[in-house]
Amino acid sequence: MTTTSKARIGLIGLGTMGANLSLNIAEKGFPIAVFNRTTATTDNFIEAAGELKSQLTACKTLQELVDVIEPPRSIILMVPAGQTVDDQIAALRPLLDDDDMIIDAGNANFHDTDRRAAQAVSDGVPFLGIGVSGGEEGARHGPSIMGGGPKPAWNRVSDVLEAISAKYQGTPCATWMGEGGAGHFVKAVHNGIEYADMQMIAEVYGIMRDGMNMEAAAIGEVFSDWNTRTLQSYLVEISGKVAAATDPKTNSPMLDMILDRAGQKGTGRWTVIEAQHLAAPIPVIEAAVAARNMSSQLTNRIEGQEIFGPAPQKLADGAISIPELETALIGGKILCYAQGFELIVAASREFGWALPLPEIARVWREGCIIRSTMLNDMASALADNPDRNLMFAPFFSDHLKNSQAALRKVVTVATANGLPAPSLAAGLSYFDVMRTARSTANMIQAQRDFFGAHGFERIDGGSDHHGPWGSGAA
Repeated sequence: MTTTSKARIGLIGLGTMGANLSLNIAEKGFPIAVFNRTTATTDNFIEAAGELKSQLTACKTLQELVDVIEPPRSIILMVPAGQTVDDQIAALRPLLDDDDMIIDAGNANFHDTDRRAAQAVSDGVPFLGIGVSGGEEGARHGPSIMGGGPKPAWNRVSDVLEAISAKYQGTPCATWMGEGGAGHFVKAVHNGIEYADMQMIAEVYGIMRDGMNMEAAAIGEVFSDWNTRTLQSYLVEISGKVAAATDPKTNSPMLDMILDRAGQKGTGRWTVIEAQHLAAPIPVIEAAVAARNMSSQLTNRIEGQEIFGPAPQKLADGAISIPELETALIGGKILCYAQGFELIVAASREFGWALPLPEIARVWREGCIIRSTMLNDMASALADNPDRNLMFAPFFSDHLKNSQAALRKVVTVATANGLPAPSLAAGLSYFDVMRTARSTANMIQAQRDFFGAHGFERIDGGSDHHGPWGSGAA
């Protein structure tokens, strides 16, 4: 270990995210001590740090790490979620003073963060769980940061976290969300929206590729054009770039050489599971997670095509236009985000969090994967009325009035021609349910009362009524 002064903060775990976050912290002027279980990884990291090397202190043991950080210490964990985090805390905590703080900045399940936070309170020590979004590029140059834990603990390191975060017109995209696992919960919802946004883009790509017989380069031009208007966002931007890319090995479009089996790390699945626990409908996200799961069943899909023939059929000329696809994607995106924010509202009520909806939208405006020009308007709408479903806010309800016909047409034509569009279809179904004052759930209540005597409410008043099912009466 070599150092000339105490570090402002420490970090454990020099994988891709940890290494880039460390460089970001160092570049913003905060001396940082780093440790990795594999010493060679630490040495290689320091050697590659270039001019930032003077801001970095490499430590070969946890004790060295603790010794070099200015008390009261703050140490960021960037290690794999799950048991590894618990093991790292168990190894580190005995070396720390009671006012030293551990910060889990990995992709933790918020229930684990809640448990660790409760244990920290019981032990009388500070602990933070923060969601960090933006991938490798964000970690290095400015991520979106969602903090969870005691507010005083957040305040201790907010100068560092705000400094390294992405900026939207000079405003840091880093905010305290609430106690316990609030930060990691918001990050999970972010990832669920990310799954859905990616899936809907993939669906319109599939319509263009299989239904409209468009080449990848032409599809890339469409996405790039869309990125100049309402759909301007990181995901649409990179979709244009990946569609335009050429495989250096075959000189074919890079997209055409990629196996159609999507991976996932589980955060979208966590979002769907929690939504079921909270009775918060997020069908667009659920469909996106299911689509990833189905994509992994490549062998079954091949067998299915052999038995039934291929599903996608080429569309008749003019069946769907590019502007209609763009408008449909706008509608789907609004419905997806509306569901995500409704899930955050449900969690806030269930767990006693005062999750700041406008601030969440603002934190997502830059740095994170779902950053989009729409989020500024979403922040304004949520500030005006945080209790209102985002789809009912005037700005977005106007968009939905203008886009629902295109969304309906795209889903209808795609379905009729075997072009899978599960998330767009789920968004349309959600829209139709949410604009139907008299649903068909009365039939479900009658069925439940018939076989289980569960009772029902009457439209003319009162609850716990029962029907004349056994008497044969009208």
